Amino acid sequence: MSFSEEGQEPLAGCTSGESDEEREAVRATAQVDQRRIANAVREILLAVGEDPDREGLCETPDRVARMYAELFGGLHEEPRRHLRKFFTEKYDEIVLVRDISFNSMCEHHLLPFMGKAHIGYLPNGRVLGLSKLARVVESVARRPQVQERMTETIADLLIEQLHAKGVAVVVEAVHTCMTIRGIRKPGSVCVTSAMKGIFRKSLSSRAEIMTLIYGGRH
Repeated sequence: MSFSEEGQEPLAGCTSGESDEEREAVRATAQVDQRRIANAVREILLAVGEDPDREGLCETPDRVARMYAELFGGLHEEPRRHLRKFFTEKYDEIVLVRDISFNSMCEHHLLPFMGKAHIGYLPNGRVLGLSKLARVVESVARRPQVQERMTETIADLLIEQLHAKGVAVVVEAVHTCMTIRGIRKPGSVCVTSAMKGIFRKSLSSRAEIMTLIYGGRH
């Protein structure tokens, strides 16, 4: 059990086996007003003509509140913190992590979009632990979002914190606001990219990173 500096009070949600990331997730969830969400969900159920007190729905407002606290926890996290610890290495070739899965929520309809992010960078003396790239994606995705901004935000964070020679971010996602409502086109995929530094200036470098991402795939 962990204790506060004042002495003897245990820190809520902290155990000796928890990582900093797990503790941060608990803190982020705690900052969401779940009671207010539950009340709003109850009003929605009434508005569409349902009975929120019937057996199948009586616990739904609380379930949705807990879900939103999880899905929007990134609003109360600082993604830069995942990029502050790096290693000094004389490595000057591309580092790429493909197929980082994520789930986010479209801010236009509050419906989920989900997919994969591919992140590559050309180091300038600093390299990251590979899991940190996935944590940045997770932090940026878990908030009301649009894919274009998410893609650009991730690339800007890496350039800013790593001072990399180049950063390339490609995001592929299925948007349920397009597949289950409106135009209803299942199978459609949105692809966005953000190229910074050498990947923006050099066509050959851009071609190299895109080949590493998609080469050999069918």
